[in-house]
Amino acid sequence: MEKLFDAEFWTQLYENLETWVINELPGLLIILIIFLVAMRAVRFMVKKFKQAFIRRAEKGDDALEVEKRIHTLTSIIRGVVIIILWVVFLMIVLQKFGINIAPIIAGAGIVGLAVGFGAQELVRDFITGFFMILENRVRTGDVAIINGTGGLVEKIEFRTITLRDFSGTVHVFQNGKITTLANMTKDWSAMVFDIGVAYKENLDKVMEIMKEVGDELKADEGFKDKIIEPIEIFGVDAFGDSAITIKARLKTKPIQQWTVGREYRRRLKQSFDQENIEIPFPHTTVYWGEEITPLELKVDKQ
Repeated sequence: MEKLFDAEFWTQLYENLETWVINELPGLLIILIIFLVAMRAVRFMVKKFKQAFIRRAEKGDDALEVEKRIHTLTSIIRGVVIIILWVVFLMIVLQKFGINIAPIIAGAGIVGLAVGFGAQELVRDFITGFFMILENRVRTGDVAIINGTGGLVEKIEFRTITLRDFSGTVHVFQNGKITTLANMTKDWSAMVFDIGVAYKENLDKVMEIMKEVGDELKADEGFKDKIIEPIEIFGVDAFGDSAITIKARLKTKPIQQWTVGREYRRRLKQSFDQENIEIPFPHTTVYWGEEITPLELKVDKQ
């Protein structure tokens, strides 16, 4: 307390502060400016690199796939570089204030080791996320089914994957707890059709109509860029209770299978109606007594 009223103490403090301001503050301001410029430069360079890679990818056949991978990798690289810049900046600032950072670095290593043993789940998430990104299993913009939940992949990080389902609900999965991952839009997608027609129909004619509708759809201006290959008619797939099932498939660009599939079903229904081809629904035949004769109902008009 006596130092607070000591003029010599305040004089010495003022001289030390003045010396620090003259000797250290300009360097600190320069470091701050360099840090801010570096942050903006990193964002600018990552953005330019991403645009350049995307323009180059647009020349290839799998432009959409490459673009997804570019978006995923650039966002992760930018995050990692920004973290490194922050750590370096804080270390330099502490050193400028006269704080010895060697014990801090050593302590951080010990703490990191302790956290590593205590947070094995976190480490597992990071390792799994690293290999998931390295192996290109899923990218931002893919439609995937993770642990039984399907949706659009909005964000991929080293620790988590963010998925938004069709109803808009956001699901966040820890990478280390992902047991099943199905990517529905890797390289190409497909819509599989199970078309049921009545037993009385001519199956060759039905398959011919299905082929014609598929070819017309592929030639349409609004859909020809979304369909990769002509429709595949695999033939009779099953004998159902009231219908014969014919299986077919359309290969499309990623994420376009639902749009193409809805339009194909609409056009196929119109073609079936024009050709009087029956799409049956389940029905039941009722027998009366021991006679193997269907019960007939007659309605008298009055």
